[in-house]
Amino acid sequence: MRLPDLPPEFLTRPLAHRALHGGAGPENSRAAIAAAMAAGYGIEIDLQASADGVAMVFHDAQLNRLTRAKGAVSARRARELTRLRLRGTSERIPTLREVLALIGGRVPLLIEIKDQSGALGPVDGRLEADTAAALQDYSGPVAVMSFNPHSMAEMARLAPDVPRGLVTCAFTPEDWPGIPGERLQELAALDAFGPTGASFISHDRRDLATASVAALKAQGAPILCWTVKSAEQEVQARRIADNITFEGYTP
Repeated sequence: MRLPDLPPEFLTRPLAHRALHGGAGPENSRAAIAAAMAAGYGIEIDLQASADGVAMVFHDAQLNRLTRAKGAVSARRARELTRLRLRGTSERIPTLREVLALIGGRVPLLIEIKDQSGALGPVDGRLEADTAAALQDYSGPVAVMSFNPHSMAEMARLAPDVPRGLVTCAFTPEDWPGIPGERLQELAALDAFGPTGASFISHDRRDLATASVAALKAQGAPILCWTVKSAEQEVQARRIADNITFEGYTP
């Protein structure tokens, strides 16, 4: 079976990290998404699961940094989460379905499915199932990715036609405490790329000049990167990466 390719639009438009947040609105908010579309950028968003398994567009596992609520996103049902205001604004936490309706296929949408296992291990599949269901009738350039290869293996089963990739980095013990060293070495070697049916990676810009990235690039795999925060960083990243995810400046 032929793996779904990353649509070419993902290589021609810089991707706004958590949408074009800042002056326009908070990260992953409708306002930031609208601002990114108005500027002609692609968009990267994050998903966490609600208690009832709904895909929520929210980065953190905990609510306190971005809202005045406390506790885990996964402890509250979607109906309650959508009523929470993002700090300092009237914006509320959107669902993936709401964001898909807002974008409507007009710009590339890169969706990061956040690890729900807590250890980059096997997942229960609830977040992946709701993501796949939401994307079933979506038309437009879209792709999913995750640090957790188990998540992408689940997406391969649930939505085989949606392009999928791995979010990758050096996977140092300092950045990933509590995860066994052997597992981190496997992830850093990008061994899961083939078995998950990935067609691209989004790699830490600080670690692009590594043999595992070079090997995938030599095979023709698109290399995206995260997170570029200045024009100088962009110049350096584009020596290897085919496209960037950015924030804090405008490419």
